Amino acid sequence: MSEPLAYQTILLAILAGYALGAIPFGLLLTRLAGLGDIRKIGSGNIGATNVLRTGNKALALLTLLLDGGKGAAAALLAETYLPGLGLYAGGAAFVGHIYPVWLKFKGGKGVATFLGTLLALGWPVGLAACLTWLITALLFRISSLSALVAAALSPLYSYYIDNIGLAILSGILCSLIFIRHKDNIKRLLDGTEPRIGKKG
Repeated sequence: MSEPLAYQTILLAILAGYALGAIPFGLLLTRLAGLGDIRKIGSGNIGATNVLRTGNKALALLTLLLDGGKGAAAALLAETYLPGLGLYAGGAAFVGHIYPVWLKFKGGKGVATFLGTLLALGWPVGLAACLTWLITALLFRISSLSALVAAALSPLYSYYIDNIGLAILSGILCSLIFIRHKDNIKRLLDGTEPRIGKKG
């Protein structure tokens, strides 16, 4: 009886994490602020970087915090009520953000949710990834490049600072981040990727 129950508990953590991660805060906040559909602005992404292209810095910051917070909340709630399943819930929240069922699986690129999840599951790893993003952003002023560098280094940070489980999760999520950034990678190679703060 315990084995089926374990699978049911894992499924519960995954579904709850996905549902939380699938809340499209960027889309909801811009609509509430009267800025229209964020998917028709700039890159069409629902994340904080595209919200910033509306010129509303406060709204972009709030989107960043909420998108990061839902990854952290999913992981922490799972660890509190379903101990040991934070990795599943955090990973599912990330997937929910980039592939939300409510938006026909067309969501954000997952960077804030990724960093929030890392901070919740292993704060030194999350801090290292956030600092990597910040340093890269200060040097190059390109959000996508900062995200890709931080994501690429996160499995190494996880392995050496925390544990193999977090390293595996980081590697999987890193791969998804690179997939979601395929158009950004093309523009980076072409030298046409927009810089942070550029309006749509």
